[in-house]
Amino acid sequence: MFFDTHVHFDDFVADGSLEAVVERANVSKVRKFLAVGGSPEANELSLKLAGEFPDELFGSVGYDRDLAGSACDFSNLRKLAARPETVAIGEIGLDYFYEAEKASEQKELFFQCLDIAAAVQKPVLVHTRDADDDTLGMLSDFSKVWKGAPSRIGALHCFTRDKAFARALIDLGFYISLSGIVTFRNAEPLREVAKYIPEDRLLIETDSPYLAPIPHRGKRCEPAFVADTAKRLAELRGCTVEALAEATTRNAICLFGV
Repeated sequence: MFFDTHVHFDDFVADGSLEAVVERANVSKVRKFLAVGGSPEANELSLKLAGEFPDELFGSVGYDRDLAGSACDFSNLRKLAARPETVAIGEIGLDYFYEAEKASEQKELFFQCLDIAAAVQKPVLVHTRDADDDTLGMLSDFSKVWKGAPSRIGALHCFTRDKAFARALIDLGFYISLSGIVTFRNAEPLREVAKYIPEDRLLIETDSPYLAPIPHRGKRCEPAFVADTAKRLAELRGCTVEALAEATTRNAICLFGV
């Protein structure tokens, strides 16, 4: 069984394909999903789906970096974060590849979300791009105020950075989640990192509907494609797909407490 730890279900709901997408995922042995929040609309949808599919879909809520500088209702986010169907706070984080001029606003938004996660003791799902130093510094500070189980502090989603950054995150207790990017032709450095991540720190995701892995490049990504990423990861790590599925699912269940 696979656990896709990062899915944006918005498009699938909007075009009426959700049921078919979930069925195709089940055929590929993807049986559990994390429905990612990140905006008021995405948060609402995430918790709605978690309520409709309580044994398969789990919810997360947060304010992602593209909301930096806008008016965010943190009081409401705190209420959503405390709900039982919310298992994580995210997607949140920093992205200086786009809108680097808003770095200070992004950091303030990220801090507020981390503060809520610490208060409700739920793990964070973190995005970072071209912001390694600030991301690591803020997560280091977060780790000092985290009072939950050490194994449930959070995950760096769609990891694309180097081995040193991965090591620093692992030392803080974070999981590393790999997406279909690991199958891309130009991703050899990432494949080296994929071999390095300890088994008990590894997660797998699609980031659907983005980043479809080979052999689905050019198509809309969906959770069923976790199986293709898993096949490549198993080859890299010298294990069976079944062993990889078992380990990553076990890790996701531990992280999210489900």
